[in-house]
This record gives sequence, C-alpha cells and structure tokens, in this order.
Amino acid sequence: MVPEQRNHFNRSFTPEKYARFLSELTARCGTPISFRNCETPCFFPAALIDKMVRYGKELVGQLMSSPEYMTASTASIPAEYNVPNETSHPLFIQVDFGIDQNLEPKLVEIQGFPSLYAYQPIVAETYRDVYALDASLRHFLTSSDYWPLLRKAIVGDCDPENVILMEIDPYHQKTLPDFLLTEKYCGVKPVSLTDIRKRGNRLFHGDVPIRRIYNRVIVDELQRKHIQPAFDFRDELDVQWAGHPNWYFRISKFSLPYLRHPSVPKTWFLNELPEIPSDLENYVLKPLYSFAGLGVVIGPTPEQLAAVDPMLFILQEKVDFAPVIATAHGGTKAEVRIMYIWLDQPEAVMMIVRMGRGKMIGVDHNRDLEWVGASAGFVA
Repeated sequence: MVPEQRNHFNRSFTPEKYARFLSELTARCGTPISFRNCETPCFFPAALIDKMVRYGKELVGQLMSSPEYMTASTASIPAEYNVPNETSHPLFIQVDFGIDQNLEPKLVEIQGFPSLYAYQPIVAETYRDVYALDASLRHFLTSSDYWPLLRKAIVGDCDPENVILMEIDPYHQKTLPDFLLTEKYCGVKPVSLTDIRKRGNRLFHGDVPIRRIYNRVIVDELQRKHIQPAFDFRDELDVQWAGHPNWYFRISKFSLPYLRHPSVPKTWFLNELPEIPSDLENYVLKPLYSFAGLGVVIGPTPEQLAAVDPMLFILQEKVDFAPVIATAHGGTKAEVRIMYIWLDQPEAVMMIVRMGRGKMIGVDHNRDLEWVGASAGFVA
C-alpha cells in the first residue's frame, strides 16, 4: 500500500531470500512453524494504521461504557466458565480489520483474549533483517519499551517461576513458537491445563505453586476435546489471571450486534434476525465462540441457518475486502489485527497481518497458495 516500499520489495525478492527467512525464523523460534508465513511483509501508510488504532479504542470504549452491554455480556458467560474475581477491564484485546474498496477499515472481529504477543515481534524483526528493510519502517505501535511492557502484563508482581502460560497440550499446538518465545523473553513456562493440580485453594504444576496464569486456553477446544481439568473454573482460587477468562466471552463475536460504528457491518444474533435475507450470498454466518475460522460460512443457505443453534450464531453483512497488496501473484487481501495491552489504558502495541486470496483470509484457508499466510505489518 506504500508504492515505493512495495515496488522495491517486489523487485528485490528472490526465492532464496524467502527460504532464508523461513530458516532464520525457525531458528529464532526454536521449533518448526506449522502454519504458512507469507513471502512478504506489508507496508501501510501511518494514517491507515492510526485510524485502525483509534477505531479499536472507540469500539472497546463503546462496549465498556454501556451498562446494557455489560449486563448482556454477563449473561453470555457460560455458568461453568464464570470465573470469580473478574478484573475491571480486559488485559489483552485484539481488533481485526479488513480493508474495503474505499481503503476504509471494516471490523472483522474483536476479542478480549491474548494473541501472538511474543511471536509477532520476532516475525517482524526476521523480515527486517533477512530482507534488509528500510530502517525507517516501524513495526511496534507503542511508545513504551515493548518487552518490559509485555513482561509486566504477563508476570505482574510475581516471580516468573510461579507464573505459567496455561494451554491445552501446549507442545502440540500450532502456536508453540509463541509459547517458547514467551518463555524466552518473559521467563514463563508453558504448562498444560491437564498437568495442573489443586491443593486446597491453590494450584500447582509439580511441586511449584502457581501464583499467576497467562491464560491461553480456548474454551471451544476444551469442550470439543471433553477435557476435565483438576480444578473448577468457578473455584475461589488463590491465583491471579493475566487475562481474566471472562473477557474471552464478554468481548467477542457476541459484541458485534451491539456495536454502532462506521467500521462495523450490520450484525444480528441469529435468534433475533427479523427475517432471513433474500440475498444470503451477501452475508456471513459465524459461531459466537470459535477460533481460526471454525464454523464460519460465507453465503449460507437457509438450510444452513436452520441447522445451527440460533443462540450460538450471528449473521453479519459481508464486506468485500479489496486486494490492496500488490504481490508477484496479483492483488492480495490483508486482514490487520491491532493488538492492545491494557494496564492503565488500552495501548496499541503490535499488529499481525494475515494475507489471502480465497474467500477467507485465515492461514488455514490459503494453505495451497503462494504469497499468502501469516505476515507482519510495517508503518511507513
């Protein structure tokens, strides 16, 4: 989107540089990467990213300041996952935008849950080093020193030995590179939910007491795999949460029908849909709680609407995202995730970019294509 940077990169690209990028990224992560990383980073004008950052804050502020929404979102938390001692705000927020034909950001999703906070800076730095990118390009969005800020968010005032990154079988997750880098830069070990034990109101892994949990457990996966942890999420536990689990539900696709903003396509809870649109090809059916595009149907049929639980799905106007990134394989769409850390106030710190030419942009939906996949964003 920044022509001089884009054209220079495309002219100087070679398959050998890309192979070196992948090799170097694997070495820096300390493990193979099981999802596709794109051949190219993306270059964005500062005005566009500044607008996304501002929009994200406006959307979060709209939700947090609405008594109606806070009451409704309380009811959205499943009873068995309603964790005590909820914090006054989410610690981590992700706001995903696509870019339409008018080069305007349009909301795809909003989530009060962590993302790849340790992996993404390393991806950006690897692009920068291997491709010798212009030194004026920046990938951090924050004015703070990033790694100390992330450590403060994850570790708090605890000893890192007593802080864990909690996931389901973390060493077999696609996001393992992020977990290992979190351990490297924050001193926090990845621990499987199934390896945690409860003694009284305390949690332990082995004989080590757990004081604080960086929560990366996706409830959808927990339910699909029928995993029963050794503790109940409803227990009054002597533990801090680095990302309180309730915000996974409070700020999620459940939020979309409540938002009123120029960046938000019209959205309805399926059980509140006044009538089925005659042009369903222009809509998207989405489950309220799932990751990586699971269960999303673009252009659903009336039969597909009837086949799902209307309490657990939304219907959203489809936005045609523009192929704004000029690549060796033609115009490619980009979805930009603005990542926030909220200590004193929501602070945009990083962005993740996912590129695709299929109906959906997620890396799982473009696996057989080139010049698509996970990427990094640089601001010119």
